[in-house]
Formats: sequence, structure tokens, C-alpha cells
Amino acid sequence: MQDFDVIVLGAGAAGLMCAIEAGKRGRKTLVLDHSSKPAEKIRISGGGRCNFTNLHTSPANFLGENPRFCVSALKRYTQQDFIALVDSYRIPWHEKTLGQLFCDTSAKDIISMLLSECERAGVKVQLSTKIGEINKPDELFSVATDKGALRCQSLVVATGGPSIPKIGATSFGYDLAKRFDLPLVTPRAALVPLTFDEALKQRTSELAGIAVDAVVSFGKTRFREGMLFTHRGLSGPSILQISSYWQEGQEIGVNMLPDGNVLETLKLGRQNSPKQDIRTLLGDVLPKRLATFIGDHHGFTGRLADQSDKVFNKVAEAIHNWRVKPIGTEGYRTAEVTLGGVNTKALSSKTMEAKDVPGLFFIGEVVDITGHLGGFNFQWAWSSGHAAGQFV
Repeated sequence: MQDFDVIVLGAGAAGLMCAIEAGKRGRKTLVLDHSSKPAEKIRISGGGRCNFTNLHTSPANFLGENPRFCVSALKRYTQQDFIALVDSYRIPWHEKTLGQLFCDTSAKDIISMLLSECERAGVKVQLSTKIGEINKPDELFSVATDKGALRCQSLVVATGGPSIPKIGATSFGYDLAKRFDLPLVTPRAALVPLTFDEALKQRTSELAGIAVDAVVSFGKTRFREGMLFTHRGLSGPSILQISSYWQEGQEIGVNMLPDGNVLETLKLGRQNSPKQDIRTLLGDVLPKRLATFIGDHHGFTGRLADQSDKVFNKVAEAIHNWRVKPIGTEGYRTAEVTLGGVNTKALSSKTMEAKDVPGLFFIGEVVDITGHLGGFNFQWAWSSGHAAGQFV
């Protein structure tokens, strides 16, 4: 039986950050992970360059049943704090768009930095370890593993959600929360492509690969970024963003020409080039395959001179306010994160500790706080991990 002050389950972004802070405080800390490599989600993120934070991080970039839960942690460890750590290791980075920060060379730079910080803080990282039964028979937690039994004063759950199972993601953290009677908000895939039913897939299959700048909306929530037609439905940053808000059985709205005014363009075309075909004009403002699809689907054809204002209004509506009902998402297989998780009502927003189970902490994606696309979920990992690390 080995004793530790702190055991962190999960060698990802949140877990390593928490362990570093605990180690700095002189706490004897062990990080456990079933994977053979640490921080796999960091490694594959951002096309291998890790979108490690966002300059514009604020509580408004997060959702959950109580999105205000994230305020305390985000205030106490900000994006500027993490950037300072990255700079101290002289890791080159750049801003891509919308405040998104990426490594210039490789996501492995961030992993190496975190592991170096663990080493400096005296933290032990143990990989390829299967975790068995976890109990709290007294003041200490007992953790059974395939490499021996362990005990600790503080147990930190940083095991993430089930998104991207190919890198070993599981629902382990949720199962452990249930074991200690903590409530869950039903998890589901988020930041994930949306899919169409068979009929709509067949109609739109010819559009696969076409990308447009779009404003995608659900209710009062809207995002403007790229949108991509796929063989299954829709993807691209704007779709991934809205997927966190979209509810099954409901429509989304898509403006495929946010900087244009199709109605004005059509009226001006009728005035200046009355013999031009309506589809030809649409092909000047949209990708030609998309213009043809819209023309075929709605029956828009013929010379501009022969079109009424009523037809022009229908064309404008089809482009500026396409109403489409996805049938679902691509699920955890391609989801970047998991929405839902451990209900924040059961946790302290200051310490991330379970209110009814002293010494048990939950951080990162396993908690019901989910960020927008663009580095926000990593910042939540850094901030929540840092917050717990001050108290474990």
C-alpha cells in the first residue's frame, strides 16, 4: 500500500495542471492514466498544433446548467497566466483568428512543458495503469490498480468525457461520480458535425466539400464562421459551435451570404443585365455548385427580366435564411468535447471539491462546463486544474 497526499486520475490538460500546483505546495502527488501516453487530446488538438487558449476568454464563452460556475476559476487563473507560462518555456506561438492561439511548431511543446513542470514540482506521472475499485473507508481514499493498492487524502478526477474514444476517452469520471452519489447532467456530444436524414443527404450529397462563410443560428444564439457541406450533413466551425446549443428535432437557420444582400443584387441585375439567367447571377455570389443546387431545389430558372419580386424574395430567403432540420450529430466519435457531466451544484466553484465528499475533486471536461470552439475548453482545463491545485 503506497500513500500519497494527492492522486490525480487523468494525465490530460486539467489533471497535469492540478498536479503541478499541488506539487508546488509540497504535496506528494501522483498522476495516474490508463493510456500509454500522456495528454493525447493536447497532442491531436488544433491539427497537431494545440489551440491552447483564447485571448478573448470570458465566462460568456461557456455553457452548462450553471455557466456562472466557471467565473471564479477563470478569474484566478487567466489566459494571460497560461500565456506567461508558455512564454517562460520560449514556446513560439501565433494568433490564428478570433483570438485563437496555436503553437508554431507542435502541440508536443505544450505536453513537454507540462511534464517538465510536473518534474520540477516533484510530481510522479504513472501511465499504462488500469484503475479498479475506489473507496473511502475512512478519512483516506483507497485506489486499487493493476500495479498495486494506493491511498490518498485528496482524489482528483480529471478523466474528461467520452468524446473521441479512439484516444481512450471513457465515461469513467461519470461512473465514479455516481459511485459517490454526485448528480450528473446528462452528457452528450458537443462541438460536433450535424447529420441529415437519408432524403436530405441524397439531395445535398453533390455539395460535399463546399465551404462558405456563414452565420448559423439556433434560437437567439448565432455564430459566424466557416461552414462545410459533408457527405453526412454539415460541419465547419460555425456548425460545431451551434451543435452545443442545438436540440434534437429542431431547425437551425443558416445565412450563406452574411456580407451580401441577395435581394438588392437580383434587382440590380434585372435592371442592368435583364437577359442574364438567375442561376448565372447566383453563381457569381455563391459557389457555382451551391447556386445550382438552390436553383434546382426551388425551381429558380430563367432570365432576370422574367422574374417577379416575389421570386427574388424567395431566392433571398433561401440564401439568407435557409431553415434546415438535422436528424442528429456524428456523436462522440468526432465530437471535440462532451456537454454535461458532473452537476456543478454538487461542487464548490472556488475549490472544485465535492460538497458532500471531503477530499474528492472534479476538474476539466468531466464537469458540466463546456467552452466554445477556439481554445476555451483548454483554458477551462488550466483554470479549473489550477483552482483545485490550490486546495488538494
